[in-house]
Amino acid sequence: MKTPNLSIVIVSYNTRKITEDCVESINRSLTNTKIKYEIIVVDNNSLDGSQETLQKIAKDRANHLTYFQTGSNLGFGRGNNFGVKRANGKYILLLNTDMIVLNRAIEKLYNFYVVREKQVHFLGAKLLNSDLTPQPSACRFFTLPVVFATLLLKGDYWGLTRSSPDKFCRVDWISGACIMTTKKYYQRLGGFDKDIFMYMEEVDLLYRAKKLGLNTFFYPESQIIHLGSASSNGKTFPILQVYRGFIFFYKKHFSFFHLLILYAILKFKAIIALLIGKIKGNRYLISTYEQAFKIS
Repeated sequence: MKTPNLSIVIVSYNTRKITEDCVESINRSLTNTKIKYEIIVVDNNSLDGSQETLQKIAKDRANHLTYFQTGSNLGFGRGNNFGVKRANGKYILLLNTDMIVLNRAIEKLYNFYVVREKQVHFLGAKLLNSDLTPQPSACRFFTLPVVFATLLLKGDYWGLTRSSPDKFCRVDWISGACIMTTKKYYQRLGGFDKDIFMYMEEVDLLYRAKKLGLNTFFYPESQIIHLGSASSNGKTFPILQVYRGFIFFYKKHFSFFHLLILYAILKFKAIIALLIGKIKGNRYLISTYEQAFKIS
């Protein structure tokens, strides 16, 4: 295969069927494309038969797939860093395993980005739920008011924290489920922070990008289904990781005073959820937010 222009990096962990479907949708969407591309799957030591399935797919060169087995669970951020390091393309598309690429979405995103890369440094597609309704993925940085709105005011519902615009626009950050950039920009930032295992990686990355004068945009003409939470093992784990992510983000980027207020908001949210859990007799809420309270 000729040297690719575009490297599509996917990090997989015990998502054999979903990853297989994702790769198939990528190749289907890029049928007869002029883009020279490669698909790099980084497998975080899956135990669900992913290795056998993906190695089999990779043997057929028509699938454009290169498979890497890490030997341990590196997490999302380090897994992507692993993949980008081995990417041969100038342009990088970070894609979650739980994505179904519609029509010619990647081609649209790539073509739009290539002619604007001096102004548009990071670009996200419009994500859709499985029923094709918009999934909020154009986001505001987590200042204290945004954290409060996220946790206590259903900020996503009102469009206060995350939204899904219908026009090309500049945003603070985009979902890590789909990020188009160049290998140069990604490596200039040092990639995702290796100390974040899962959740908040893209927020931290694009916050650092903004500090360096690199811009992030949202492009709604490219549309991809994002199934969501494919390897999170239920609701408790992502909630606890979001708590840890907020704390990590504030320790890294904000003052101690801001961190104290963050702790107060996190505790307040945990207490309210615990009370609701006890009133309703909901063991999931009680167990989850008892752990969340300890974290905060």
